[in-house]
Amino acid sequence: MSRRSTALLKTALAAVHYTGAGNLLAPYTRGAGVIFMLHHVDPAPPQPFEPNRILKVTPEFLEAVVREVIDAGFDIIPLDHIRQHLENADSERPFACFTLDDGYRDNRDHAYPIFKRYGAPFAIYVPSDFADGRGDFWWLTFEKVLRAAPQITLCMNGETRHFRLSTAAEKDAAYHDIYWWLRELPEAQARAVVAELAAAYNIDAASAHADLVMSWDELRQLADDPLVTIGAHTRGHYALAKLSERQARAEMAESIARIEKELGRPCRHFSYPYGCENSAGEREFRIAAELGIETAVTTQKGLLYPENVHEMTALPRLSLNGDFQDLRYVKALLSGVPFALMNTLKRYAGARPLSSRSNSCRGVRHLDRVVAGRYHPRGVR
Repeated sequence: MSRRSTALLKTALAAVHYTGAGNLLAPYTRGAGVIFMLHHVDPAPPQPFEPNRILKVTPEFLEAVVREVIDAGFDIIPLDHIRQHLENADSERPFACFTLDDGYRDNRDHAYPIFKRYGAPFAIYVPSDFADGRGDFWWLTFEKVLRAAPQITLCMNGETRHFRLSTAAEKDAAYHDIYWWLRELPEAQARAVVAELAAAYNIDAASAHADLVMSWDELRQLADDPLVTIGAHTRGHYALAKLSERQARAEMAESIARIEKELGRPCRHFSYPYGCENSAGEREFRIAAELGIETAVTTQKGLLYPENVHEMTALPRLSLNGDFQDLRYVKALLSGVPFALMNTLKRYAGARPLSSRSNSCRGVRHLDRVVAGRYHPRGVR
């Protein structure tokens, strides 16, 4: 997301908070629950050039969110209980799940003590190659390249592009342009481009980030706590939709099997790497169900509604984003109002029709039913 888009979204979320729209409409748009998504939990202050800072939140912010969720009347539940809560959404209190992707060591060091303090269950999704010490953190390697290089030249879409990298602003702009170009490439090709750049600047991509993630021994120790669920996140953190069906199934099945072998317990939960529409779709949702997965999460933005019980391998999440570490934004998003308004605007602007899997459109449908007098929020008759 560009800085301009980030600023606009912050303004919109603050408006929902300060106008009271969130409190007014939340009973109609909040839905049954929410799955929070995190990556790093790290107390280190942001650097002038740190494009992946959006993947980091501070321990203080995480604890503030946990307290807010509890104070707002949410039950914090493990992934195993989602189906039950969706099936009984009319009688249950709203629920929240906390999930962390990739298995970073800071999850254990900084997030775990917070969840433990509040008795809050949480889940960590682990790419098995990462726990083996063979992870390809290409997005972090690419950040390292731009931090080290004074300039780079790339052939992008048949055009030679030159990027000056003298300032943090120039590095940020270059990272944004090149990152999204890389995401459009076949992933093996994108990783090869980054590996070639890393070699040119003497950056050892294989070992540069190995200490960031937990080993199997560390995961076993953490998983001994009943609060902790370990889910699968493929072997090598590939965008599954870019792979053949055979490759995608192998990435999923082999990571599940490896986790079960290493931890000695069933692995019933899964997170799709990248998780956007271009990275995971109907094929991947079907494969997850065929592999016996009980819940699988995307990065599609949204809350959970009772209808999600029929789509348990395509669940949306709400990102706790490093650029949005403000409880006002979290409260606004938890109300469901931003998602409902966004999709209402899309509908009246003649944008692409809402997908049946769009949880935001469910908020819109609830608002439509309110206007028609056919919907009552929990506890209101």
